[in-house]
Amino acid sequence: MCGLLALVGDAAGSITDDTVAAVAGASHLMRHRGPDEPGTWADDRVVLGFNRLSIIDIAHSHQPLRWGPPEEPDRYVLVFNGEIYNYLELREVLRTEFGATFHTDGDGEAIVAAYHYWGTESLSRLRGMFAFALWDTVREELFCARDPFGIKPLFVATGPGGTAVGSEKKCLLDLADTLGLDTDLDTRALQHYTVLQYVPEPETLHRGVRRLESGCYAVIRPGRPPAVTRYFRPRFDAVPFRTGAEQARYDEITAVLEDSVAKHMRADVTVGAFLSGGIDSTAIAALAIRHNPRLITFTTGFEREGFSEVDVAVASAEAIGARHIAKVVSQAEFVAALPEIVWYLDEPVADPALVPLFFIAREARKHVKVVLSGEGADELFGGYTIYREPLSLKAFDYLPRGVRKSLGKASKPLPEGMRGKSLLHRGSLTLEERYYGNARSFSDEHLRAVLAEFNPGWTHTDVTAAIYAESQNWDPVARMQHIDLFTWLRGDILVKADKMTMANSLELRVPFLDPEVFAVASRLPFDQKITRTTTKYALRRALEPIVPAHVLHRAKLGFPVPIRHWLRSGELMDWAYRMIGASGAGHLVDLAAVRAMLDQHRAGEGDHSRRLWTVLIFLLWYAIFVEGSITPQISEPQYPVQL
Repeated sequence: MCGLLALVGDAAGSITDDTVAAVAGASHLMRHRGPDEPGTWADDRVVLGFNRLSIIDIAHSHQPLRWGPPEEPDRYVLVFNGEIYNYLELREVLRTEFGATFHTDGDGEAIVAAYHYWGTESLSRLRGMFAFALWDTVREELFCARDPFGIKPLFVATGPGGTAVGSEKKCLLDLADTLGLDTDLDTRALQHYTVLQYVPEPETLHRGVRRLESGCYAVIRPGRPPAVTRYFRPRFDAVPFRTGAEQARYDEITAVLEDSVAKHMRADVTVGAFLSGGIDSTAIAALAIRHNPRLITFTTGFEREGFSEVDVAVASAEAIGARHIAKVVSQAEFVAALPEIVWYLDEPVADPALVPLFFIAREARKHVKVVLSGEGADELFGGYTIYREPLSLKAFDYLPRGVRKSLGKASKPLPEGMRGKSLLHRGSLTLEERYYGNARSFSDEHLRAVLAEFNPGWTHTDVTAAIYAESQNWDPVARMQHIDLFTWLRGDILVKADKMTMANSLELRVPFLDPEVFAVASRLPFDQKITRTTTKYALRRALEPIVPAHVLHRAKLGFPVPIRHWLRSGELMDWAYRMIGASGAGHLVDLAAVRAMLDQHRAGEGDHSRRLWTVLIFLLWYAIFVEGSITPQISEPQYPVQL
């Protein structure tokens, strides 16, 4: 694991001592991602910076990593963020087929050797999470790639001074003068954020910085813009269950999860697990303890009733025999941590669950260096309640399009909250019109009231149209899962997982998001994902021998946060009023409208908590990254090299 940074100069060769110093300084901003080993490497075309968190082959796998075949030793230079879980198997194949030689016991050399012998096809052979930059000294080009699901981030910025890629956007912004970047705010990306609660890939809120999308690679040559290619196109191709063979399919799910967890446990340091009390994290922990009987599990919650899964997680840990540690977060702690958390995020993400995740990651890092978690199960196996919507709207499919539209018009004059209004409205829409991911915050009406530069031509279809075009003949649940892989999962779930754990120099691994697990999950038919009474049906059946009974059919809760209550009284409400009153973003956001919304929420005249939280997090982000009026206190990593 590390934080990586690479800068390729312009066509004339612009790497100077000042450039190297600038990259070294920018790399220091992500020292939390790798407190064990910082450094830089440069030639006259490129400079690489890194901060390493030692997990596998602690003693020898230093970065930047040099590797080459016998006839071209040290041809390649690698900086790599992530883990390759099948690196042992890859190294053996490369030795057998090509006579490849290796000088460390780590996974980095497997990436370089695989690329040398297989080229870009090597990416489909990597089983893991990764973002890397690989400099070829012969071709004088930088090859960058990101894992299929986007578990690890990679930002890209190009200007007259060259192109830089990095694990954190703040590092690229620090190189703005060196590169000559356009650092103006992207108002379209802001509108997308306000609707979705995250900034969708490849956008960021700064015009001059983009993201290399999940499942893509880029080739960067001096003086040229990056050439980007998508190598992974996920497909959900349902294979119906044969009568009498259902158990074999459930056993297939169990087996692939057992294999994935076994490989994700590979490390030279202690591995723990997050445990929320739900089926996904409990399954991962139950499988992990088979490989580490001294497994420690971690959970978090709040003192307010209904906003904690600590008791359920404790019962789950006892049932599987794990030692358990819980962290209860107070409202005061929650508020005090917000500036630091948003600084680590780089981009605003209006998911309050990332705050308790930050605290439990901090607690876990006192005990372990790696944790497993259950992200991705819902997207792969059909776990969100919204996936059951096609069942409730099935009757509308038999109506002519004109009749459906008429029903939608008839719903408009009905009072808000009236039973049936939402059903009629959503039933009148196509799937493409109504579903754009799990986050739903602002309607157009709300946007007009809040955004000073609201543009009705910028809609969620900017983000979803191309994705829907690839799933024309799939069942509706598969299409929704596919949308979520490219939106909610990589825009929210994986961002908060990576940023909040790496903020604490903790590596998070997600065994559900494994190519082999996806291959099995993607073949599940509609009725094995959702029914009228449950979600993740096949996964629940597969986990019956593994997950304790009290968890198996429990409703999903996750890490709920009581912001609805806290925005009505106490420290969070006071903080919200201060943020609105002090903000300099009035040219972008109607601050008076936001204050009025907060007043209404405080008075109990409506629940505006999600919309308020979305705007407040943007105002905090703006104060940190644009105005500079708030400077979070970022502590130096104090963790030992090896646990």
